[in-house]
Amino acid sequence: MDASGQNLFSMLIKFLTERMFKHLRKWFSTHFFAPSRQRSRLVSKDGRCNIEFGNVDVQSRVIFFVDIWTTVLDLKWRYKMTVFITAFLGSWFLFGLLWYVVAYVHKDLPEFHPSDNHTPCVENINGMTSAFLFSLETQVTIGYGFRCVTEQCATAIFLLIFQSILGVIINSFMCGAILAKISRPKKRAKTITFSKNAVISKRGGKLCLLIRVANLRKSLLIGSHIYGKLLKTTVTPEGETIILDQTNINFVVDAGNENLFFISPLTIYHVIDHNSPFFHMAAETLPQQDFELVVFLDGTVESTSATCQVRTSYVPEEVLWGYRFVPIVSKTKEGKYRVDFHNFSKTVEVETPHCAMCLYNERDARTRMKKGYDNPNFILSEVDETDDTKM
Repeated sequence: MDASGQNLFSMLIKFLTERMFKHLRKWFSTHFFAPSRQRSRLVSKDGRCNIEFGNVDVQSRVIFFVDIWTTVLDLKWRYKMTVFITAFLGSWFLFGLLWYVVAYVHKDLPEFHPSDNHTPCVENINGMTSAFLFSLETQVTIGYGFRCVTEQCATAIFLLIFQSILGVIINSFMCGAILAKISRPKKRAKTITFSKNAVISKRGGKLCLLIRVANLRKSLLIGSHIYGKLLKTTVTPEGETIILDQTNINFVVDAGNENLFFISPLTIYHVIDHNSPFFHMAAETLPQQDFELVVFLDGTVESTSATCQVRTSYVPEEVLWGYRFVPIVSKTKEGKYRVDFHNFSKTVEVETPHCAMCLYNERDARTRMKKGYDNPNFILSEVDETDDTKM
């Protein structure tokens, strides 16, 4: 390698080293030295609710078992599979024990040395293991043909009928719970995504708060409706402190906020006017605010006709003042529309008024300058001009 190549290589190494140390200093200052403010959320970014219930009495807990279907559906998969396995194994073992008792009472077991002309209640039950196998074969309707109930005992016939009916109930309930768990619209909501940040900028001459939302599937959400709630702590004139006080936030697109044509990513916006809770906020005071903006999207799944809800939240640090989203929809040479999700949450800085009040005051001032006003006290007087200069 000649001298010029060595100099170029050394300059490259120096540049990469400086960049690496710069990023390391920034990372350490952000994670260890900068005072971070951890904000609590009611709704996480993926839609889960951060709330717990304390001091619930025993009577209220019993209600969960009364509504056993919803309770089983809300269980996590590990608990649901535990209930699934326990229900079948427990019923098989319980009825196996009952079949063993029937054989024991009727003295069908080999330990009682039955006579050759003795007719047992159940053929070929020799102990607890064979009784368990007969219970399993009966409930799942396998029927190998080696063990069977005879007409000798009415108790065995009744037990056979009872186990068959109970087995159908257990199969229907547990299989239905698994199928309902898999097909819940909650899973469809995972394919609806919101932008990481919300932005505030001008749109159509108005100051707006904008959020981007996208449907990752080609199937539509029918009758989609989007709205928001602003959660913050307020104090009433009577001195009462209300935690998580809710204020409605209206979000719209250019065609409205209902029956959205949700085939491509949409940018929804909230107009910051005199009725908006963001009207008295400014770019400098926004990071010091204490609120949580929760956004909801309701719709009906096209393939299953089930209603689902998608939600996310934004805290003040996630609301960027003076930014707008980068366009992500383009048209290819083949005439197809292409969505670039790499730029889905990417923003660019734009010129934006630092507060909504300033924008509306400036607009009102311009309007007043264009208008004329009549003064009723103004009197026009004519003055005769005479030439007082004498030559």
